Amino acid sequence: MGKRMKTRTGEALVFVLLILVIALTAWWMTPARDVDEVEARLIAARQETGGAQTLEDILRRQEGLPIDDSFRSDNIGGDAVPPPNLAPLGTSSDPDLWRAIRYDRLEDPTVSTHTEVGAVMIQSGGMRWLEFRAGPLRTWGGWLLLGTIGLLGVFFLLRGRVRIEGGRTGKTVTRFMGFERFVHWMTAASFILLAFTGIFTLFGRKFLIPIMGHEANSILLLGSKYIHNNVGWAFMLGVGLIFVLWVWHNIPDKLDIIWFKQFGGIVGNNHPPAKKFNAGQKMIFWSVVLFGGSISLSGLSLLFPMDMPLFNGTFLLLNDLGVPSLLGRDPLPVALAPQEEMQLTQLWHAIVAFVLMAIIIAHIYIGSVGMEGAFEAMGSGEVDENWAEQHHSIWYAKKKAKEAEAPGKAHPAE
Repeated sequence: MGKRMKTRTGEALVFVLLILVIALTAWWMTPARDVDEVEARLIAARQETGGAQTLEDILRRQEGLPIDDSFRSDNIGGDAVPPPNLAPLGTSSDPDLWRAIRYDRLEDPTVSTHTEVGAVMIQSGGMRWLEFRAGPLRTWGGWLLLGTIGLLGVFFLLRGRVRIEGGRTGKTVTRFMGFERFVHWMTAASFILLAFTGIFTLFGRKFLIPIMGHEANSILLLGSKYIHNNVGWAFMLGVGLIFVLWVWHNIPDKLDIIWFKQFGGIVGNNHPPAKKFNAGQKMIFWSVVLFGGSISLSGLSLLFPMDMPLFNGTFLLLNDLGVPSLLGRDPLPVALAPQEEMQLTQLWHAIVAFVLMAIIIAHIYIGSVGMEGAFEAMGSGEVDENWAEQHHSIWYAKKKAKEAEAPGKAHPAE
């Protein structure tokens, strides 16, 4: 009876899987409604309006749906026709001229600034940038930070603080020297200032103005701008120094696999062996170096937008490598206006910053309330010997071996 039930169950599963495969195959082979069909219908509708855009064109554009706008952007030739019965001096309504301005198709425009930026009078990407910044960026970025804080709070309630097993010995060992701690705190302080001023700038209009009023918010954001633009140099210097100081201690090795298998001793009671930096700290290090480096590069591009465009060359390289076609997408645009470069760079700057902020929040948690004795490593530079043996046993053993060769180096904690 049991074997028969198992056989029937197996046959049923095979049948369900077969139906699923057939359905997926049919779905895959059935051509989706081609965008060209929609465009063909729109072209026919425009013929009834003499080539002008239709209501459906306007609605699709408002909904962000794809539309071939070339019937307007390419229609910039022809002579202007003066409308009748207007002012005595007459006025020529030149739709071709205004379409050329609308789609940035003017030939050799003369502008008072004599710059490429000033020649762009209307730039459609500005609305897409504004909508993304005020919508998904603000929403998902805010929830990422709040969610990280909430999860850490729940984890603390369930796990509690990671204590020093066996208590403190009263003896300490030097973990970080003075210059190392200076670099750490310079980078940390500058990043916190950058994070808060960036958050004020992004969320001020929606959340701060109702509380503080327009004038106070304006003063706050003006100060945030100066702080953000100038403190960024300290952060960039700190990221570079962190890389130079600790890169050799953060090369991945086999011990990292053991650390991950045992959840770093944070979950459970196991304490995997580790050198000067364990796998979790290596993740923090490379996050700061890579994400911090990316934030620094995009920040420089925003400070000097005409001198350091990032996306035009990047998109060109991706197109040459065939990445968009592999993903079934059209080639990325490479003739970007200066404003588009700044918009894309600003969004990238903010997205990567949100990710790094979430990581640093977790780092702050572990280094403060999450683990007993951790803050002292970057506070005084001295850690309790039991803490060192518990969390960095290999590094501690080497440290003690060196101290044994030079007696008198270890000293009691104050």
